[in-house]
Amino acid sequence: MLAAERRDHLLGLLAREGKIVAKDVAAGLGISEDSVRRDLRDLAAEGLCQRVYGGALPVSPAAVDYAARQSVAPDGKRKVASVAAALVRPGGTLILDGGTTALAVAHALPQDLACTVITHSPTIAAALLDHPQAELFLLGGRIFKHSAVACGAAAVEAAQNISADLCLLGVTGVHPEAGLTTADAEEAAMKRALAARAADTYILASSEKIGTASQFRVLPWEKVSGLITDAHPHDAVVEQLKALGLEVLPAG
Repeated sequence: MLAAERRDHLLGLLAREGKIVAKDVAAGLGISEDSVRRDLRDLAAEGLCQRVYGGALPVSPAAVDYAARQSVAPDGKRKVASVAAALVRPGGTLILDGGTTALAVAHALPQDLACTVITHSPTIAAALLDHPQAELFLLGGRIFKHSAVACGAAAVEAAQNISADLCLLGVTGVHPEAGLTTADAEEAAMKRALAARAADTYILASSEKIGTASQFRVLPWEKVSGLITDAHPHDAVVEQLKALGLEVLPAG
């Protein structure tokens, strides 16, 4: 099989099965695992897959810069945001992550809701300036422009001195095996710091993130209370997540 044919075969397998296991592909095609791994490296370099131990997973379309992300699945994000906003109780304290889905949550919060919102995102804070009864706390640090959020040691230290009832956290990839992932190591660390300070953490994930992965793991499944997604309730990946014992809140 020519290299171009192997490439098409791998991309087709990724689309159909949602993952590539290098040893299985090698056995099926009668080639070495090294050849499969080289092919996967080439595909990953083109942004067509996310390499993981033993193979590859679909790459998340959300791992692009903040401006580009605003045009990705806006309807799905609004649906997710509507369900997420309903979890915020009057008088409660919310940690709201950055990103475009979190921004949709900020817009979905009732303007007369009396609550406290803690965020490391200047865009989230700005979006809530016209909510007269919402107390705002902005955590500072080095601004990671890709996602318009504060990250780094100063931001993590600031997060360690807060506490909240609820954390609404965004990720770029949601996969039963790879877990919850994002594309930057410092951003992943900041998300862990935020989640650690809340009684409950729910993941915001519009359907295009389901079944995909990015480079850096954020949290194991046992550290989150649930997932909010507009993916179909009987989507194969959603069913696998439910089998892990995860609460999935539908936003369809």
